[in-house]
Amino acid sequence: MKKVGIIMGSDSDLPIVRKAMDMLDSLGIAYEAHVYSAHRTPVEAAEFSKSARANGFGVLIAFAGMAAHLAGAVAANTTLPVIGVPCKSSNLDGMDALLSTVQMPTGIPVATVAINGGGNAALLAAQILATADDALAEKLIAKRADDARKVLEKDAALQAELKG
Repeated sequence: MKKVGIIMGSDSDLPIVRKAMDMLDSLGIAYEAHVYSAHRTPVEAAEFSKSARANGFGVLIAFAGMAAHLAGAVAANTTLPVIGVPCKSSNLDGMDALLSTVQMPTGIPVATVAINGGGNAALLAAQILATADDALAEKLIAKRADDARKVLEKDAALQAELKG
């Protein structure tokens, strides 16, 4: 199975990145995580992106706040799918990062998830990888069923409380 590359613009994004790593761990998907900045370490970010396919990656996830140019910089240097995760900052509550991530020019697509959406980014990466991996697809089906079961259990508990 291909692995997932995780790139964060700053280690301050690590709490959000951990949600993605935990999800990937739960699905048995290998990953590497790095801190590369689109502005402070552009050469390293570009080198990682350019060599990602040759290094066994199937999807890249880029986490960044504020100007959030990391996902676009990564996507400009690879044809692998890139998922951008805009991270909330103290300045504009993450809206700046969201708009920077989602407003990519034609020819350089970046899939974008919600602000601080590390878990969904990992699930989207898994779904992309599952197009060529039936075992992973089955894990995703099982996860969806388990998630649905948990919601129905909560509904049953609510109904019991309301009748109680």
